[in-house]
Amino acid sequence: MEENGFMFDPPSDEELELELESNEEQEDDEEEVDERRALGHQKPSKPSQSPWDFASYSESVAEEHARRSTTSIDFKISKHRSSAPFPAAAAEDAEDDADDSEPDRQEDYRPDDGDDVANTTAGESKAFFASSEGASFHASSFMELNLSRPLLRACEALGYFKPTPIQAACVPLALSGRDICGSAITGSGKTAAFALPTLERLLYRPKRVPAIRVLILTPTRELAVQVHSMVQKIAQFTDIRCCLVVGGLSTKTQETALRSMPDIVVATPGRMIDHLRNSMSVDLDDLAVLILDEADRLLELGFNAEIRELVRLCPKRRQTMLFSATMTEEVDELIKLSLTRPLRLSADPSTKRPATLTEEVVRIRRMLEVNQEAVLLALCSKTFTSQVIIFSGTKQAAHRLKILFGLFGFKAAELHGNLTQTQRLDALEVFRKQQVDFLIATDVAARGLDIIGVKTVINFACPRDLTSYVHRVGRTARAGREGYAVTFVTDNDRSLLKAIAKRAGSKLKSRIVAEQSVTKWSQNIDQMEDKVAAVLQEEREEMALRKAEMEATKAENMIAHRDEIYSRPKRTWFVTEQEKNVVAKAAKESVDKGKSSGNEVISAQEAADLKMKEKRKREREKNLPRRKRRKLEAARERLDDENDDEELQGHGKNKKEKSGISLIDLAYRRAKAVKAGKKAADAGKIVQKKNKQVKRPSQTTQSRTGEMHELFQSEMGEKKQKRNLRGGGGKKKSSFKSKSRYKRR
Repeated sequence: MEENGFMFDPPSDEELELELESNEEQEDDEEEVDERRALGHQKPSKPSQSPWDFASYSESVAEEHARRSTTSIDFKISKHRSSAPFPAAAAEDAEDDADDSEPDRQEDYRPDDGDDVANTTAGESKAFFASSEGASFHASSFMELNLSRPLLRACEALGYFKPTPIQAACVPLALSGRDICGSAITGSGKTAAFALPTLERLLYRPKRVPAIRVLILTPTRELAVQVHSMVQKIAQFTDIRCCLVVGGLSTKTQETALRSMPDIVVATPGRMIDHLRNSMSVDLDDLAVLILDEADRLLELGFNAEIRELVRLCPKRRQTMLFSATMTEEVDELIKLSLTRPLRLSADPSTKRPATLTEEVVRIRRMLEVNQEAVLLALCSKTFTSQVIIFSGTKQAAHRLKILFGLFGFKAAELHGNLTQTQRLDALEVFRKQQVDFLIATDVAARGLDIIGVKTVINFACPRDLTSYVHRVGRTARAGREGYAVTFVTDNDRSLLKAIAKRAGSKLKSRIVAEQSVTKWSQNIDQMEDKVAAVLQEEREEMALRKAEMEATKAENMIAHRDEIYSRPKRTWFVTEQEKNVVAKAAKESVDKGKSSGNEVISAQEAADLKMKEKRKREREKNLPRRKRRKLEAARERLDDENDDEELQGHGKNKKEKSGISLIDLAYRRAKAVKAGKKAADAGKIVQKKNKQVKRPSQTTQSRTGEMHELFQSEMGEKKQKRNLRGGGGKKKSSFKSKSRYKRR
């Protein structure tokens, strides 16, 4: 029988007896133990520690509500439920009717006539790196990875026995200092893959010189908390210190921790830049390792400029590692910019989906989109009743679902950006401890969170692309466990449905919800609308009162501590508001054109260059002659008119109208003609023009322009005669002088 644990000290007699007893108990379940070992699960003989604990990072929600003089959403819902006993009765009636009606059916997915899955096969995007040669993706134990004894002891305490493929390939190469771009399926242990070699290197750091040597960046606060807790658990038997720097928590506490120079900093990009610019004695001059977790998400619209700024502040001589389950081509530019001779590691390249994941779709036809909430409640009341994550598209929709679930008696928690950081961490903690059955969240919970025991993921709002879908469904079926992924698909989501069908292949199922159950839940929701509106109104009133109290407190502090507040240096940011607007405008234009947002995002430096370019262009236009400046303005007006015509009447219409001249050109030509006529009158050529005009047929009715033209010519003629009379004599008989007088004298 193979030994399960690592022997660090000589065992005593009592330990040997306990080991013999445990071996006898394990002989009966030998097959189950082997299966768990193959999947990399914890050992059954000894209870393992939990890798993370969200409750220890902030105060409790009750303390926060007491300090802010507010009430929780659960208290508001329970108050409205107790006022009328209808919700519980309605839920029971709906469950009884659901039991009596036909059950939900699961059948193989059959594409519609327009959904030809076979035609959607396209060549995969070429990988930026070639396949790594010499990297081994297999290891029987962590001892083969040449890790130190404290780290091996921590792996044993956490229940890690056999390295996953990404861990077996990444740890030896990271220990050698190579830059790595690693990708693997969700739930494959990527956090430990970069934490173990980083901690191993820090064990040999110069301890007399404290410095920030490792920076780990994550896109969300919750993922940063999870990574920080994971790193602390692995480093629990060492003297390595780790610090958490995220938004929503105390800035002063984080500033104090950063001044103490911890070895590892786990941060979100925005708060880290804030401390580097505005906190004293905080820098990255001695940084040795930079790690980007969920790298593709970090390079999207909201984080691109911040990541480039942090890469610029880091030393050039460093080790850089990028990790994500989906490595898209958007990371290629950053890889070329910040990595030196990187190595691409793709664990399980042929396995794009977990083998234990069952994927289902629920088709929501156009006429039934209003009943989508009823379909969700029907599924959650009968089929998927516990440990379910529901992904909503917006924060408002997630909050509404939370209220509906609470009114109907379901235990649910919500997680989105409108909550405080304490409430967000508390929601994860109560869901992890299985105190609630449902977690209603936005895409904040779609990246990296590893909550053990999640059975089902329901995409109430269809994700925007296949990458988001992969990360959402990756919250279940992790580390060899079984899981379900149910996606609500409307008629507008056909392109994503094709991609899902291509990814799942023949294993994709279609679930049909009983129509009678949906109708019953729809009626119950209609009867609950008044209570939902009452809860939302109560929240708005409480928020307004809270805002007024904050303004009053702020005014009191400004009066009492005016000198101290104004003596503080103003907090700065690495881009100005104008540069932010330029970036936002460029991003909006790229979205309007239908282009990918990742390729169109510009950095702060590029935004500044664009701003200077426009300024120089305006200065050049100011120095142009008036004629050219007018022509330039006329051309711009003509383009604007053409664009307006295209928007109103479409392409291919009114081409004859577009060929005309603008009003500015017409006025310019008329002014030029009047000036030429004046010169001709001065030169004595006006007689010829009068004869020409006499030849024209007289009009019975002259226009206003013709009358003004004749009046102008008559006045000019009178002035000419007066000028000739004043000159007198015969020196100048005529102002017209022929060129012939220059031939001879």
